[in-house]
Amino acid sequence: MEFILVTQQARPHVALIQLNRPKELNALNLQLMAELRDALKELDQNEEVRAIVLTGNERAFAAGADIKQMADKTAIDMLHIDQFSTWDQIKKTKKPLIAAVSGFALGGGCELAMTCDMIIASETAQFGQPEIKIGVMPGAGGTQRLTRALGKARAMEMVLTGKSISAREAEKHGLVNRVVPVELHLEEAFKLAGEIAQLSPVAVKLAKESVNRAFEAHLEEGLHFERKNFYLTFASEDQTEGMAAFVEKRQPVFKGK
Repeated sequence: MEFILVTQQARPHVALIQLNRPKELNALNLQLMAELRDALKELDQNEEVRAIVLTGNERAFAAGADIKQMADKTAIDMLHIDQFSTWDQIKKTKKPLIAAVSGFALGGGCELAMTCDMIIASETAQFGQPEIKIGVMPGAGGTQRLTRALGKARAMEMVLTGKSISAREAEKHGLVNRVVPVELHLEEAFKLAGEIAQLSPVAVKLAKESVNRAFEAHLEEGLHFERKNFYLTFASEDQTEGMAAFVEKRQPVFKGK
């Protein structure tokens, strides 16, 4: 891996992926995204990993896509490159994915953070979709996820003007979970990941799947999907252990089975 750093056990059952193009403010080139896709796929299959934290550095989570790779491309070139198939694979990550964001999260960087399940932001974090300023528009989910998070009016203003918002504004409108001092943002993400990693991996996977379905289906379909996954948890050893531990007034020991 040239552009990312992977620590499989940064904390018990918690893996860390760090974007590592500091000179380019972690601009998302094709190779970095392919490395990220492959790392997430591997961690998803690792039974020792129950949650994943994705971060950049204090100056930038990711300042956007690598414009140099796209500047001379035609529409047909972009169609053949098919860069968004990589994003589609990242979206399919089954384990909880938490973004620890400090500094710039712009363009593709904002879209990558929103692809994660939760976002912990430092006080210096900035979120925005400035693509309009270079004659294009968001293409990796920016118009869709930002609108779902902020509402039409605010998302429209950000997308059509390219303006960014602060971490506090993002927290106020529900884009991020919480804002903490810069020096604590990664530790706070580990704390959240650690809480989730203590719970049943089976139930966590099914619950994540159900929450995501809320954004992709009508209410009745979503309720049906949720109910199916609820019943499915009763096929797991974790459910038996969890309920037995509750009755016996002890801490459960979940094995992901």
